[in-house]
Amino acid sequence: MAQGVLGFKYEEEKHDTGMTGLAGLPVYLDLMHAMGLSELIGRHLQVKQQGWTDAQMVLSLMLMNIAGGDCVGDLSKVEKDEGFCRILRRVEQQGMRRSERREMERRWRKGRRRSVPSPSSAFRYLSAFHDGKQEEKRVDGKAFIPVPNGHLRGLAKVNEEMAAFMQKLDPKKTATLDQDATLVATAKRDALFSYKGFKSYQPLNTWWSEHQMVLHTEFRDGNVPAGYEQLRALKESLALLPQGVERVRLRSDTAGYQHSLLRYCERGEDCRFSRIEFAIGADVTPEFKKAVLTEVEDKDWKAIYKEFNGSRIETDQEWAEVCFVPNAIGHSKDAPVYRYIAIREAMGSMDLPGMSMPQQAFPFQTLQMDLQHYKLFGLVTNMDWDGDALIHWHRERCGKSEEAHSVMKKDFAGGKLPSGDFGENAAWWWIMILAMNFNTIMKRLVLGGSWVSRRMKAIRFSFINIPGRIVERSRELIIRLVKGHPSLELYLNARERIMKMVPVPG
Repeated sequence: MAQGVLGFKYEEEKHDTGMTGLAGLPVYLDLMHAMGLSELIGRHLQVKQQGWTDAQMVLSLMLMNIAGGDCVGDLSKVEKDEGFCRILRRVEQQGMRRSERREMERRWRKGRRRSVPSPSSAFRYLSAFHDGKQEEKRVDGKAFIPVPNGHLRGLAKVNEEMAAFMQKLDPKKTATLDQDATLVATAKRDALFSYKGFKSYQPLNTWWSEHQMVLHTEFRDGNVPAGYEQLRALKESLALLPQGVERVRLRSDTAGYQHSLLRYCERGEDCRFSRIEFAIGADVTPEFKKAVLTEVEDKDWKAIYKEFNGSRIETDQEWAEVCFVPNAIGHSKDAPVYRYIAIREAMGSMDLPGMSMPQQAFPFQTLQMDLQHYKLFGLVTNMDWDGDALIHWHRERCGKSEEAHSVMKKDFAGGKLPSGDFGENAAWWWIMILAMNFNTIMKRLVLGGSWVSRRMKAIRFSFINIPGRIVERSRELIIRLVKGHPSLELYLNARERIMKMVPVPG
């Protein structure tokens, strides 16, 4: 009987063939081993006493993220890849003594039957990250951030070690931190409504621009404002920066326009980094508008340029310095003085003739100057850079950290949360961050070149989701690709670079 329009059929193999659709994923296992990631997880997490170890559970969820899975149930798809699971079982025991292998097998009361945890095991594991006592402290209508339990703090420590590994192999003296929150839409019953009117969670992320990694994340309810306790999140992020970093710069949107945060940076109150340079979006208040109208003359406005194909092109935006002291600090004699920059963009006429009432409401502030309507934006800084350069540097935050939010939710499993319990979702989010940062290490330290800027869609198509056959011969495990496949050279070069990362026994 025909199965479809065209003359081919689907049938199930009667025996295991050793085939894999993930021939590139074992290279990630190589990097995990070179980093000692299993040992790091075992050092900082003590969730599991029997069955799957913490390392097996976390690494399985990370590998599922990297392979393209977006829900706990996708662990079953990884389990069905017989070839990859054969490799996973072999490399898990590499370097183990016989007594250690026996001890590992004794963790299962009825014996181990799977290569990766089942979805039900993963759900039970994630439930350990939820703290019901914290939920009792919630007050309706108020922003609340549950204190993370020891298990969640353990995931943060693993991420800290990953950042230190990156810094060790690619040292940077400056850390540019971009703080921004992102909305993760959800239909979970207990999720709260965000300012945009839909149920969501709203994690606050601190992005380390030089390394393209998430240094710190805090999972939050959707009703928690983006700038809520942002100074505390900054302090926690600064504590995570590895050795070798000498200078810190901060970028944020208007959520970070908090005088306590600005003061902390300007006065150098951090004991390790002292003064922190910043550029943060400023609220366009009526007082700020008045200062722009009264203090800035037409000749003070300067064009903003952009680079295109090596040429400097003038845009339709202009910037000007504004002599402005906010009311919040204007009455204090020892308050820091910041530099304010106004950015305007001509809008043209938006009103119909003969209409006296305003006809449109805009999601941004506007200003009328000399019969012209402008969009108006503000920037506050303690840096002495040229205004044009400073504006472009601040806008790089939107290009990279906000792109990272898209990667979290679309390329990895951050956009599909597994539970109605806050702590379980926080753990799922953290493990996604570990997978994303681990993939960054692979791109930047192993693959290099054009791979650094590639999204997961391209990496999976050209590197990970490649068919191969597993062959065991003379105690060797061999992954065979089709003859002439271009990925073979990629794998060999990547493994050679990874081998150089392994510390030489001293």
